[in-house]
Amino acid sequence: MAEGKGRTGKGAPNQTGKQSPREPKKAAAAAKKAEKARKKASNNPADMGRMRQIALAYKRTHEHDKALPFLMIGAFVLPIALGLLISIFWPHPIYLGFLGAMTGLVLALSVLVRRAKKATYKRYLGQAGSAEVALGMLPKKWISTPAITANRNMDVVHRTLGPGGIVLIGEGEPGRVRQMLASEAKKHERVAYGVAVSTLIMGDREGQIPLDQLADHIRKMPKVLQPDQVTDVKLRLRALDAVRPAIPAPKGPMPANPRQVKGVRQAMRGR
Repeated sequence: MAEGKGRTGKGAPNQTGKQSPREPKKAAAAAKKAEKARKKASNNPADMGRMRQIALAYKRTHEHDKALPFLMIGAFVLPIALGLLISIFWPHPIYLGFLGAMTGLVLALSVLVRRAKKATYKRYLGQAGSAEVALGMLPKKWISTPAITANRNMDVVHRTLGPGGIVLIGEGEPGRVRQMLASEAKKHERVAYGVAVSTLIMGDREGQIPLDQLADHIRKMPKVLQPDQVTDVKLRLRALDAVRPAIPAPKGPMPANPRQVKGVRQAMRGR
């Protein structure tokens, strides 16, 4: 045996320079472990499991809705009590109690979702860019682009695209917003080639749509586009967005309190 030949240890490169088969597996395991630790320490609801999302939604909603725990407890206990009451006439208390508990859990979560939406709207009401909160409540078949244009007075126009066509939403001083909406509608009509372009103004005045009703209003609009048409229009709008000047105002609602945490919409939607 030649003295220059050494032994190849486990996990070390051999004499030909090839890497041990175990090395990629170790690297993948380490990356997986690091990603798991990152998600565990993250405050982004998208990185959380379902139970952490529910807990986060409850915590943030309770800050603005002190009656939430009592409403959830009542929604959970009522079906159980009703099931036990029925067991007096139909002697299956265990079955009815289990059925009541499952029904109560669903009702309690439904109460949390409704109250969480209400608390979110209350949190951002009156803040510039708050229409983005309502757009975040729309189903995934709607493609929303917040703050496609704005002016120095913080008047903003948002856009969403979905089964109801192209919808432009303005918020700010009605006179200025109407001019901005008219200008944007013309631009979109030239690019969209006959696709319906609707305009809305968010607000509490007559003829305007309140923040907490905006998502439902858009969702109920008549369907004019199929999914494949939505995709086609989305590609056309990219050309329009590519030539836009820089927005003078930051996107998203301006938090009135620096302690407010972003991401509650994803927590409520289970992302």
